[in-house]
Amino acid sequence: MKKEKFEGYSYVEGGVCAAAGYTANGVNCGLNPDPNKNDLCLVYSERKCNAAAVYTTNKVKGAPILVTRQNLEANGGQAQAVVANSKNANTCNANGVEIAEGTCRLAADALGLKPEDVIVASTGVIGQPMSLEPFANSMQRLAQGLCPEGHAKAANAIMTTDTVPKEVAVEFLLGGKTCRLGGMAKGSGMIHPNMATTLNFITSDVAISSAMIEKALQDVVKITYNCLSIDGDTSTNDMVSVMANGLAGNSEIVSEGADYEVFKQALYIVMSNMTKMLASDGEGATKLLECSVSKAPDLDTAVAVAKSVIGSTLLKCAMYGEDANWGRILCAIGYADAQFDIDKVDVDLASDVGRIAVCRSGAGVAFSEAEAAEILKEDDIYIHVCLNQGEACAKAWGCDMTYDYVKINGDYRS
Repeated sequence: MKKEKFEGYSYVEGGVCAAAGYTANGVNCGLNPDPNKNDLCLVYSERKCNAAAVYTTNKVKGAPILVTRQNLEANGGQAQAVVANSKNANTCNANGVEIAEGTCRLAADALGLKPEDVIVASTGVIGQPMSLEPFANSMQRLAQGLCPEGHAKAANAIMTTDTVPKEVAVEFLLGGKTCRLGGMAKGSGMIHPNMATTLNFITSDVAISSAMIEKALQDVVKITYNCLSIDGDTSTNDMVSVMANGLAGNSEIVSEGADYEVFKQALYIVMSNMTKMLASDGEGATKLLECSVSKAPDLDTAVAVAKSVIGSTLLKCAMYGEDANWGRILCAIGYADAQFDIDKVDVDLASDVGRIAVCRSGAGVAFSEAEAAEILKEDDIYIHVCLNQGEACAKAWGCDMTYDYVKINGDYRS
């Protein structure tokens, strides 16, 4: 997957530890029977951060979401650490809140913080009994191993069926000060637009108020994570959190303006790249799918159409089979929850080897099936939809649907 270039921003290494003042670590605490796979991570800021988060809209919510929301509200939108585990979602457990609160307390004790300073998250199997014992036995070791190079161990610890870790960070200037913003994400299945989408933790050294972080996060999530679909299932534990500790030394951003836009763009770059990483690593996936909608009447229409196309299971199957069955694209456009004239719609299919028109003004056009097949052989497939009814545009991301997706989810608990 290629990273898109943005003027004034450069990609750097370090993930959640790229910004000043952050350390991280990951260990195996025994939740995962494979001792070589980390299952518990900690991210820590040397200074208290302004913070914000968004959560799943699923009515069934993991206990960590309830506790994180409670902590951020009690702490005036501030946090100083993240503790997260994989393998067990801590969802639909009678003692789930007790476990999540206990995990925060253990992390806080190890770091010299208050429990409400901690963001807690879990991912894995739903409805599995959980104990504090693995966390209690490992928290001191986890905290003692915190270091700026620990971002990779932390990113590994939140992986479930992911095949690769997902980290992105950028560097940029604000008021002459060098700033950084970076993050890590996990997710491969049970992913569908309806915020959030996965577990995502983002850190920055920018000085910015919690209210402005919240505003930027709400705006950016709408056009990144909320435009991602792997399989049509919205998870119970989805969360995106952003922490900013102000160590870059810029003048604090407390209102909209030029500095706010620079921060928001950095957030977009990191979140959009992680969204594409999540899409390309969908369970069993062989292809990354990107749908770009242009000339829409408004942003909401553009987003709705792009998400509808990417969410189509039939289209996902066609892309796996490298079949230019453009009728499935038109079908998905047609049931999008938006108002527009389908008779003005154009569709192209593209990849790095070329681009081919398959539909004009809502009707099929003659095209070479052989040329289309060559285009669809590539790993990254681009679906271009032009509504020809305005100036708004949006993108959505997903992957193909393969036999391996069924195999993975047929025995997920094992």
